[in-house]
Amino acid sequence: MAQPLMPHATASWMVDNTALSFEQIADFCGLHILEVQAIADDTAATKLTGRDPVRTHEVTQEEIDKGSADPDYRLKMIKGPEQVRRTKGPRYTPVSKRQDKPDGIAWIIRNHPEITDGAISNLIGTTRTTIAAIRDRSHWNIANITPKDPVTLGLTTQRELDAAVGKAAKAAGIEAPTDTRLEGDREALIGQLRAERQAAHDLAEQGGEAAPKPLFDDPFKR
Repeated sequence: MAQPLMPHATASWMVDNTALSFEQIADFCGLHILEVQAIADDTAATKLTGRDPVRTHEVTQEEIDKGSADPDYRLKMIKGPEQVRRTKGPRYTPVSKRQDKPDGIAWIIRNHPEITDGAISNLIGTTRTTIAAIRDRSHWNIANITPKDPVTLGLTTQRELDAAVGKAAKAAGIEAPTDTRLEGDREALIGQLRAERQAAHDLAEQGGEAAPKPLFDDPFKR
């Protein structure tokens, strides 16, 4: 599915200027719903400048109005931006994250053995030789490899991992496992947001300034 050229900036604009739900915005921008919630509560790493997708001809105002009136409606792009795609070779991974690849591979092998080596290679951006070595524990550094979630490590996205798991499960004729991690993430995010708001409130009181009002009383209610 086509996505906006600048998904985070587009999500920021939609949060501030529309009545769309977090789920609708996440779906349109190709983001995880927690990313949209963080943007809405100004907890993103940097303050984003909104990008109007109507002015950039990525969606019509009519589509936004339809979505605002129906929470189950999924917005459709007019035309997705041209994407530069690699046609050959493994996915590029920043040098700072390459040492984490074996841990991510080990996590997938342990938790989703139905995923093929080819699919893992596409997700992580590695070779089948490395995957096979980790799978049969002949890897030169196997003693120091600790299975870690590749999404948490920043090696792939949750959407891509879920898609790979679903495709592998279908091919194997088994039911795809239900991911319950979002429940824990949701509670963790709520606790983090409450703590940050309380800290900001306490700091404002000490400085004699009015505490800033949060954008929403609850990050999961519009």
